Amino acid sequence: MTSGFALDVRNWTETLGWQPSPQQQQQFEALYHGIIAGNQRLNLTRITDPAEFTEKHLWDSLYGLRPLLTDDWSGEIIDIGTGGGFPGLPAAIALTKSRVMLLDSTRKKIQFLQTLAQELGLSNVTVAVGRAEEWGRDRRQRARYDWATIRAVGPATVCAEYCLPLLKIGGKAVLYRGQWTEEEAIALDRAVTILGGEVVDVSATFLPESGAERHCITLQKTAQTPAAYPRMVGLPSQKPLG
Repeated sequence: MTSGFALDVRNWTETLGWQPSPQQQQQFEALYHGIIAGNQRLNLTRITDPAEFTEKHLWDSLYGLRPLLTDDWSGEIIDIGTGGGFPGLPAAIALTKSRVMLLDSTRKKIQFLQTLAQELGLSNVTVAVGRAEEWGRDRRQRARYDWATIRAVGPATVCAEYCLPLLKIGGKAVLYRGQWTEEEAIALDRAVTILGGEVVDVSATFLPESGAERHCITLQKTAQTPAAYPRMVGLPSQKPLG
């Protein structure tokens, strides 16, 4: 495949504890090309430089899933508000035995991601148009997933209300953040207590090339989420818990 994209994974063993196979490297390259092509008609990402894409879309997506990369993991992940497919598509490439649901409210993006996943040979990817508030109240989806991922969707308390109802008891959610403040941490602790969960890890790091700060906040579901949550569409963001 031609272009200036060259996947540099030399620091991945040290920083992620994992290296992609040659096939996975080809899939990551094809993912880059697919996203750049789709970006011409859809607002998928502002990141188009190959090195920046590798760092901020591939490495960053996988950093939050480090506990799964070293195992032959075969659970079910839901990527809420997937947008351009991150972190869901990198997760599906790296975790070959997993099943990944890409959920977004924008039909055109979901249709594009469905086609892209097929082009990448990702038979473990399913896509759906929907809102997390509605899915969390759907008995077919509620308490179904082993892991949830959510990136660049809203305040952490809102993300928690989207994620926790969809998880099995014992399931985990990763909230991808940039900066992380004590005020946010206090509000999140209050929210997850209401929702039947707890904060089990706050991992701070810096992107390996640009040095930009990142935080991955891991939640675990410890009890059934009360039936009142998630609230109706729009309410979590209008009136955040915490």
